[in-house]
Amino acid sequence: MSFIKRIPGLLRWIIVSMLLLLLLMFFYRLFFFFIYSLPGRPLTGSAFLLGLRYDARVVAVIGLAMLLLCLIPSINPFINKRAKTGWVIILTIIFLIFLIVYVSDFYHYDYLQQRLNASIINFLPDAQISFNMVRQTYPIFSILFAFTIVLVFFAWVSKKILNILTVSDTQKGKKNYKWYLITASLVMAVLIFGRLGQYPLRWSDAFSLGDDFKANAALNPFQSFFSSLKFRNSSYNVKKVKEYYPLMASYFGVENPDVDKLNFERVYKYSDTPTVKLNVVVVICESFSANKSSMYSNSLNPTPYFNKLCNDGVFFNRCFTPAFGTARGVWATLTGVPDVEFPKTASRNPAAVNQHTIINDFKGYDKYYFLGGSTTWANIRGVLNNNIEGLKIFEEDSFDASTVDVWGISDKDLFLAANKKLAKQDKPFFAIIQTADNHRPYTIPAADRAAFKLVDFSEDTLRKYGFTGNDQLNAFRYSDFCFQTFFESASKEKYFNNTLFVFVGDHGLRGDAGYLFPQSYTKQGFGAEHVPLLFYAPGILTPQKKTAVCSQLDILPSVAYLAKQSHTNTAMGRNLFDTSRNKIPYAFIADPDTRFIGVLSNEYYYGRNLATGAKEFVSIINNDAIVASYQTDSIKKHLALFTEAWYETARYLLLNNKKKN
Repeated sequence: MSFIKRIPGLLRWIIVSMLLLLLLMFFYRLFFFFIYSLPGRPLTGSAFLLGLRYDARVVAVIGLAMLLLCLIPSINPFINKRAKTGWVIILTIIFLIFLIVYVSDFYHYDYLQQRLNASIINFLPDAQISFNMVRQTYPIFSILFAFTIVLVFFAWVSKKILNILTVSDTQKGKKNYKWYLITASLVMAVLIFGRLGQYPLRWSDAFSLGDDFKANAALNPFQSFFSSLKFRNSSYNVKKVKEYYPLMASYFGVENPDVDKLNFERVYKYSDTPTVKLNVVVVICESFSANKSSMYSNSLNPTPYFNKLCNDGVFFNRCFTPAFGTARGVWATLTGVPDVEFPKTASRNPAAVNQHTIINDFKGYDKYYFLGGSTTWANIRGVLNNNIEGLKIFEEDSFDASTVDVWGISDKDLFLAANKKLAKQDKPFFAIIQTADNHRPYTIPAADRAAFKLVDFSEDTLRKYGFTGNDQLNAFRYSDFCFQTFFESASKEKYFNNTLFVFVGDHGLRGDAGYLFPQSYTKQGFGAEHVPLLFYAPGILTPQKKTAVCSQLDILPSVAYLAKQSHTNTAMGRNLFDTSRNKIPYAFIADPDTRFIGVLSNEYYYGRNLATGAKEFVSIINNDAIVASYQTDSIKKHLALFTEAWYETARYLLLNNKKKN
């Protein structure tokens, strides 16, 4: 008690006000849990503890604002007695906002099974209709009456607390007064950040609990609303989706098309599943740009080892990512849906976090995700844990190796750690390894400088072959060094000969694609999405070089086919090994930076700018201008139609490709 009395009255008042709000938020979460949880579901401590951190963030923002405002003597109730009435009014208004938000959240979840989010703003243009729906559905007058009673009671309690503490305050003018205020400010800043670490507390941490209801119980409406504010216009035009549905359903091979239900489900059953299941390792390679690698005859020969792997595997030399950026590449690979969110990524959108993935059809498999840094980046952890059943994530804190830069441990150490873990497995496994070193600051670990020799070329030579500097070239070469280190270690393990390895770039890089490619790769910019795609399984796959265009979206359907794993595909990828398919292949691209959406066929690219409406139609096999004719006009119209169909369908599936219960 003596310590509490030493705390200045101003701080005690702020702390008590914060604790009062925190307590009310806790009781609401308890009420929410028991109202909306399934009968017999036990209370979940992890959701409540995480929810406490979200709540503490909100009240810490209020507490810090109170503290800063009270540094002005005229509005400090402990200096100016007339300020007390003003503060009672301010706190009552804050509580009024709380009431409005929490009541809205309760009924928003009741109506849509979603916590309050910014999409509610989209109802404002139809406010009269929305209000009538609410009035006719819920006991609005009873709610308003209870609302008023609670608000008046809170105002009375706030006034009482302030009166008691201003009378009992004896700490004014004490020499350590300012240190109390500084300490309190720092504590509240930590609460606002949400954790002691590199990344702040994010909404996606709730979805790392691996259960939709736990995640919803953990969130508070302020967190979910402001996290989704930038995505409030994330939606789709169902009329357009239905208009293009027959075209897309036919292209994907939907067995039971239904334009009303917008069914994209394709079920694949395999009777010849091997007795010993095939392991799968998917390597998502950072900035693995096609034009910079040896497979495309780059004279600097940055990736000789990977080139050798491509000669021994099934290599697709015209694979395109559906967007530019690592988070978008990871998203497309895992979900099979292009990330068409602009300007932010779908991984950051709370409304899109629930996604079906073919990985879950690999029953009886252990599932792993290896990343040298942190999966908190871009909210990827929430996407992973919420959608991949039983996933075990290994990130920078999981490894013995030391971090080398902002991206965590080196790719070499990451590969070796992953191999060590996989070598111990007795069950079949599905593992994803995401690299990061081929990225600024282009760190080459000091420990590898003896085995890995740096090269140095002139600026003109570097520019000619697509590199901005020797640091970028050496980082690209270091990726190849890491691939070789991984395979030399993995090939000694028993799992190696029964494993399908898949390598794909998360995205390419912008810049001059060089003289080895048609000018359209540079001018139209889709060289930024051009990446190598390799399926490698010695003794299982016959080496081949495939030149048809394909997409990052196609990886999981193809992996499932090769592993003879029965699965359900509800997204936009296709099996690249399906020889019965007679459809012309396309690769869809939605570039978030240029705002172009477009489609690549084996010969042409068509694109439309979402901002300006500008349209482009060019060859991707040579630099010849396209001569207008009946045939080329027909191709252009067809690609334009497919571009709009892909885009509208992707917008729909982004929010409706939900995992199956």
